[in-house]
Amino acid sequence: MSGDLGGRFTDAIVRDCGASDPIDVDALQHQVQHLPAETLLFLLGSRYCETDLLSNDAWRLFGHTPLGWSRVQAVCDFVHGHLTFGYENSRATRTAREAYIERDGVCRDFAHLAIAFCRCLNIPARYCTGYITDIGLPPPYASMDFAAWMEVYLGGRWHTFDPRNNAARIGRVLIAYGRDAADVPLTHIFGPGTLSGFRVWAEEASVEQMPITDRSHNG
Repeated sequence: MSGDLGGRFTDAIVRDCGASDPIDVDALQHQVQHLPAETLLFLLGSRYCETDLLSNDAWRLFGHTPLGWSRVQAVCDFVHGHLTFGYENSRATRTAREAYIERDGVCRDFAHLAIAFCRCLNIPARYCTGYITDIGLPPPYASMDFAAWMEVYLGGRWHTFDPRNNAARIGRVLIAYGRDAADVPLTHIFGPGTLSGFRVWAEEASVEQMPITDRSHNG
């Protein structure tokens, strides 16, 4: 995975098991009183996820769905179909409710809306940012970007859900998680700053590209 920001490059090789995002359709939803204390923060509204304004819609849309994994997948299916992806209308200040009303956005808007709905439904959900590869997908490949998805707490652990792509992916690289993009933005800037452009790529490394110490683990 690599990134080019303002003429400065980062480049890294990440060791990964090579499996796609785990799927556990039997993962159960916890009652709020049985949730670990550290997950409760991710039930609350936050800067970009207005649970107070979306609660009625969340229960109207998903209150009839089965609890647990199926309910979260229903949220992702809805968000994936409700929003149209497009950079041309993106803005840094768009909230989950604004995305819901305007029906477009980028991956962070997909994540914020799904997170807000899950929290309204008493399912802890946190915002994740990092890289997503095209490993295992057929070409042609679109230009890459930094990515956003969510993790929800079901069955005693955090599970990955991606309302933007709405499919399991191979080689997902988590960099950080928080309540929403205010906690883990693409970049923190103190003072004025202008982004003139950037390029991101994340791809499967060949054996020749890997450090010698890692090659023995890959045949």
